[in-house]
Amino acid sequence: MFPWTHKSQSQLETELQDHIVAPAFPCVGAKAALARGNLVTLACNRIDSAWDDLRVHDALLGFTSAYKDQPGLFRSFAAVFEGPDDLSEEAFERALWDRVQSLSDKDAWRGQDYDKRVSADPTNPHFSLSFGGEAYFIVGLHPRASRPARRFKHPTLIFNLHDQFEQLRAEGKYETMREKILVRDEALAGSRNPMLERFGENSEARQYSGRAVGDQWVAPFEYHGEKA
Repeated sequence: MFPWTHKSQSQLETELQDHIVAPAFPCVGAKAALARGNLVTLACNRIDSAWDDLRVHDALLGFTSAYKDQPGLFRSFAAVFEGPDDLSEEAFERALWDRVQSLSDKDAWRGQDYDKRVSADPTNPHFSLSFGGEAYFIVGLHPRASRPARRFKHPTLIFNLHDQFEQLRAEGKYETMREKILVRDEALAGSRNPMLERFGENSEARQYSGRAVGDQWVAPFEYHGEKA
């Protein structure tokens, strides 16, 4: 149906893994997840299409279920889209939120509860997405990202479990890990990412796409499920 050649699951998975293990890549959490074999990758078509939304949601529910059965640190789920590779930051941001809205709607349609530890309101400082009853923070990567740390040859959405951040806080490791990432990001870009804030300081929705947004920016997202 689509007039382009698809890369295989293994090709996209290998390209993402090579990107993460590169010495300059700053996210030590992603490196740890990959090193432990805990990075689950799903190869998808286009990020500006709903073609793979059901597959992504199915995979997210499976990932969430596996985590609930055996919780642990440094586990991530990545949806890697073959293209498009020429989206501006604004266009990537729109596509990201289109996918997020679709995935959230499927979660509600399938009767999944929203994680009660977070808010479903994207203007709330305690906002987070929820899939299968677990809160998630998204990191978007794409070829034309202004921040080098967010630059990857394919549009990608990396889903990180909020529960893992809480585990790190409980163990007194969160601030140390956060500082390591900031230092590595500064070494890569020449400056620290001004959009990176601690959970509860501002809505984390501002960080998902990687684009620098102003104080008046509001995420184009509305939860359509039952409110707790």
